Amino acid sequence: MKRILLVLGLGLVALILASFAIGRYPVSPDTVLAILAAKILPIAPDWPAETEAVVLGIRLPRILAALLVGAALAVSGASYQGLFRNPMVSPGILGVSAGASLGAALAILLGYGMLGIQTLAFACGLVAVAATWAVGAGLGRQGEPLLVMVLAGIVVGTLFTAFVSLVKFVADPYNTLPAITFWLMGSLASVELPDLLLASPPILFGLATLLAMSWTLNVLCFGDEEAKAMGLATGRLRLAIIVSATLVTAAAVAIAGLVGLVGLIVPHLARMLVGPDHRVLLPVAALLGAGFLLAVDSLARSLFAVEVPLGIVTSIIGAPFFLYLMNRGHKAWA
Repeated sequence: MKRILLVLGLGLVALILASFAIGRYPVSPDTVLAILAAKILPIAPDWPAETEAVVLGIRLPRILAALLVGAALAVSGASYQGLFRNPMVSPGILGVSAGASLGAALAILLGYGMLGIQTLAFACGLVAVAATWAVGAGLGRQGEPLLVMVLAGIVVGTLFTAFVSLVKFVADPYNTLPAITFWLMGSLASVELPDLLLASPPILFGLATLLAMSWTLNVLCFGDEEAKAMGLATGRLRLAIIVSATLVTAAAVAIAGLVGLVGLIVPHLARMLVGPDHRVLLPVAALLGAGFLLAVDSLARSLFAVEVPLGIVTSIIGAPFFLYLMNRGHKAWA
């Protein structure tokens, strides 16, 4: 466990330095380290001002956002998969992604700025999950509650997706519609430090809660009867996990748009490395998710003259990789 975390941590540090260095404006790793160290140590700058502006003003917020969003989606995906005892569950299963998409589309349609887009996306994501929870709680008494919750999430997600299509239909096809479409593809190009200050508290709070409750996920994986026999209030625990996972997912989608497959692929890869124990699985998933999205974002902004939307790259890379994981790691789900 410690060795795996150490290797993943060192690999993530190397990936962060590489992400600072590569791009249309290349910067050497020693210059990157000097610029970062100069904010703490009394180092006289011997680099151009534009180089510091690129490193601190453009790449630093983007790298921090990729780390934060990747870890959030991976941990929430692993939590949802453990809670619903289904390896095919993703962070958007309860409608949070569709709800956040509707909020962002409405904000763009109304001409709001980035703060308005993030706020409405976050709020509508929570509303979508609240609707899913209400429907699932109302109908779950008549059957299997987890299955009813998943089905309710699919229905609510479909409804919110239809509303997104309606917003796109009435949007200005020359200005507003392209902006909505581009946001829905996912991107970190416009993320700035104030955006991170807004999104970080709910993400960090949700991640800390999920990590603290990782042992309860192990118990819930055995079913409600076993958990109740151990004296656990399964309803409250399930609600706390869903709220925390939804919180981090909604905040991540609010700043990055729709980034597919991260919350589905990374938990599988983490499970192949360390097994199904969520006390180990969630920290490993966080590191893998942060590194995966950072690597994908670096490719998205470096491969072509025009930046490729992040959601497109994750889908192109993630789909065949997920098929490979399914072929090699289907026995890892215990």
